Amino acid sequence: MIDLANADLLLTTTRSVRRRLDLSRPVPVPLIEECISVALQAPTGGNRQRWRWMIVTEDAKRSALAELYRKGWALYSPGAEQRYDAGDPRQVAHRPVQDSAAYLAEHFHEVPAIVMPFFEGPLDGEPFAWVDMAFASTLPAVWSFMLAARARGLGTTLTTLTGMFLDEVNELLEVPSGHTHLAAIPVAYHLGDSFKPGRRLPVEEVTFHDGWGRRTP
Repeated sequence: MIDLANADLLLTTTRSVRRRLDLSRPVPVPLIEECISVALQAPTGGNRQRWRWMIVTEDAKRSALAELYRKGWALYSPGAEQRYDAGDPRQVAHRPVQDSAAYLAEHFHEVPAIVMPFFEGPLDGEPFAWVDMAFASTLPAVWSFMLAARARGLGTTLTTLTGMFLDEVNELLEVPSGHTHLAAIPVAYHLGDSFKPGRRLPVEEVTFHDGWGRRTP
């Protein structure tokens, strides 16, 4: 039987790591591949496994991805400020998160490895149901990768801003047409190990029963 305490600890303390990425320590590629091997056991629609993974460690390519990420951050961050609602308890950590995201944008090129999951199929202009299926068939593996990394002392965070520049990313990484990257995941050893569960709304406020707005019986 699975040790629930350790399983729950892994699930509740795998956080988005930005400021605490160790930018000075290389990450062995075989260790990243080990995490991907775990991730490949995740469920996927029709068991079609329409994912591909790119590990980027080359300095020039990491720097080019970082420039695209910073372009995306410059476009995204003003809108994030406009959407901020101080009265929403879910946004109590808005400022620290924005600050850590800005730090990551500044230091993206220093991250020792970037892992990019791809979906084997074009998504631009496709119906929402197809895009939804692509994400639903890929993101469980992405989360499994991040959990596997956490279990091995690595920090990660899921970023999507490079998705604003699909063609540029494909050209940079020599990706054949018909493949779409869904994220760019910085991977590094993390500094310290004091991760703890994040602040969340209680389950009874976000869970309905047999109809929208119906609370727990």
